[in-house]
Amino acid sequence: MEKPMEEKDMGDRPWYGDWPQGVSKMIDLPDYGLADMLRQTARRYPDDKAIVFLGSMITYRRLEDLVDRLSTAFHRMGLRKGDVVAMMLPNSHQFVVVFYACQRLGITVTAINPTYKPMEIRHQLRDSGAKTLVVLDALYETASKGLENADVKHIIGTNIVDLCNFSFIKVFLGKRLKKIPQGIMPSTVLRLSDLLTTDPSPPNVKVDPMNDVAVLQYTGGTTGTPKGAMLTAQNLASNAISGKFWIGSDFPRDAGWVGVLPLFHVFAMTCVMNIAIATGGFMLLFPRPPEDFHEWARNLEKWGRGTKLCMPGVATLFNKINNTPGLEKYDLSSLTRCLSGAGPLPRDVQVTFEKKFGTLVVEGYGLSESSPVTHANPFVLPEGRERVMGSIGLPFPNTDVRIMDLETGEKVLGLGEDQVGEICIKGPQVMKGYLNKPEETSKALRDGWLHTGDIGYMDKRGWTFIKDRARDLIKHKGYSVFPKEVEELLFSRSDILEAAVIGVPDPQVGEAIKAFVVLKESAAGRVTEIEIIDWCRENMAHYKVPSIIEFRDTLPKTLVGKVLRRVLREEEATKRTETKKETA
Repeated sequence: MEKPMEEKDMGDRPWYGDWPQGVSKMIDLPDYGLADMLRQTARRYPDDKAIVFLGSMITYRRLEDLVDRLSTAFHRMGLRKGDVVAMMLPNSHQFVVVFYACQRLGITVTAINPTYKPMEIRHQLRDSGAKTLVVLDALYETASKGLENADVKHIIGTNIVDLCNFSFIKVFLGKRLKKIPQGIMPSTVLRLSDLLTTDPSPPNVKVDPMNDVAVLQYTGGTTGTPKGAMLTAQNLASNAISGKFWIGSDFPRDAGWVGVLPLFHVFAMTCVMNIAIATGGFMLLFPRPPEDFHEWARNLEKWGRGTKLCMPGVATLFNKINNTPGLEKYDLSSLTRCLSGAGPLPRDVQVTFEKKFGTLVVEGYGLSESSPVTHANPFVLPEGRERVMGSIGLPFPNTDVRIMDLETGEKVLGLGEDQVGEICIKGPQVMKGYLNKPEETSKALRDGWLHTGDIGYMDKRGWTFIKDRARDLIKHKGYSVFPKEVEELLFSRSDILEAAVIGVPDPQVGEAIKAFVVLKESAAGRVTEIEIIDWCRENMAHYKVPSIIEFRDTLPKTLVGKVLRRVLREEEATKRTETKKETA
């Protein structure tokens, strides 16, 4: 029989030996919902900043008032506990207000990627059973095409600046000059700004944080059509509170959490929005990942003054910032901590960012199914301990990890680099399951353990290392090749900006290794495929060397910035099919 979590010792949890200073190994799980978390913070710090967006600031007092008004309006519209509200919104004041108004009523939120096309929108609306859609007016035309055969009763529209308190003249000119995006909506669409004039008298709805579904987070999971991971209020709140401890006691309570990643993704939902509210800090939101990092720097310089900032990001974001000239003219000293997730963080990118900005960057790990964080590198190590580069870090508080064998998924492996298997997680952040998908749920959740589909190992000190996704593993001449490892080696070449590696079917070797490479501007047109292959032969074991190099201007990515190897594999499959047709 497995030991209860509180009875386990260092033998069961070797990571306790390197546990970060000042962080509780076990935290008390919240017995309240997310809306109560906001209410507590708003009562403690009513006049502190809660949200900064497009230069407009909302205090906790104002945020709480808006949430009460909207939850009252939702209740009068007939929305009840257990209903689903879909949001198709970019980062904005509105995203936060709608999200927390739903939590106040026990309504489930499902956030739709604003770049989705009609078929993708339709699938999420139908699968989630959403009764209401809150949408940006500029996205309405696309969203409306996704409403077919969806049981949506109410559509609520908003403009991006509706809660920014801009003057009439500024809004008029901004729309006229197309600096403020807008779209035409029919008169049947309700206006969020009208609903927010409702006198606040929200009903008292009892939320069960352990069982009621707060968020349906759609994810591709391991295979197939996107599935709705059912995340409870306790899943999300426990993850935000763990992050509050993990950041360190020297990080100020009123610090800012920089939201360059989209809030519809659970990484930013937890590590920007919810953690800001859990700590009593503020979120500095950008409507989309910045194209102009000088504008990003100006905002950090302005709003970070007098406090500190933490920015969750992804490797591609940090890499772009590294390669943006002229940022040294801004005072970015307030940006003291960054957390990298949603994919591997190449060491060169990490070290360059830290040297350039004097900011600590640590790598973390998580999944949509775990709200999302399960691991992170410590910001503050015990005295005498050094950083472990290349690791995803240590398990979060209250979280257990084990490595299971790849063949049966039933044998627990030991510690060490030769004990490679599937990373499995158990903790308060792990989802209830996938909505209406019992078979998929039973594959992912076994005896309370989340089987992640990621391959890795744990060293003797309890640090976890990821080799790659199980589905991305390349079988080449009988060898197992991890794309992540080849990509990181390519990253270390000074003229390569980005790289992605996949396996391509080849009857002679099983799978040939193909690398898609984006060169830095200074190297474009000067470096050849042969040069890179020769360099790989000098720096990699023979079985890891790509035999095919394809130069690209960009790589396909999610809105978060995660490289989509799946899209590259699909493109290759299409090419092979077309080639067969031509030769038939």
